[in-house]
Amino acid sequence: MSITTSAPSTGSYLMPSLRHATVGDAMHPGILYCEPDLSLTEVARIMATHHVHCVGVIGISHKDPECPVWSMISDVDLLKAAVEGDEQATARSLASEPLVSIDARTPLAQAAAVMVRHDARHLIVLEPDTQRPVGILSTLDVAGVLGWGEA
Repeated sequence: MSITTSAPSTGSYLMPSLRHATVGDAMHPGILYCEPDLSLTEVARIMATHHVHCVGVIGISHKDPECPVWSMISDVDLLKAAVEGDEQATARSLASEPLVSIDARTPLAQAAAVMVRHDARHLIVLEPDTQRPVGILSTLDVAGVLGWGEA
């Protein structure tokens, strides 16, 4: 067995440092979502098929202005239901609330602090003017900036 390592990098011309990056610089654009009545198995298939760690749940929100993404299901939410033997779980019962969201213009360091404060691995990113969901920010996105962002 061989192990391949790569040379350390001093940054990427494509990514600013954590100090200068915004949420919009680091996020993944777009959101995979499902209906609230989807089963645990169907939600798991969406995540596995697309190799993602969270799925938005669409429906009526209680935010003003109303947001089309009601909540989010993480891979940890799925695991918890599976371990507890909750085969009847639906997206509605699995979804984490309240939804933690952030504006795309927010400094990335501030978004990381929000993630820590809410113990959230993912944030829904909102378009600044319309407050509509436009992407997901994950802890790995922040790690990418920490690891590859310009010093």
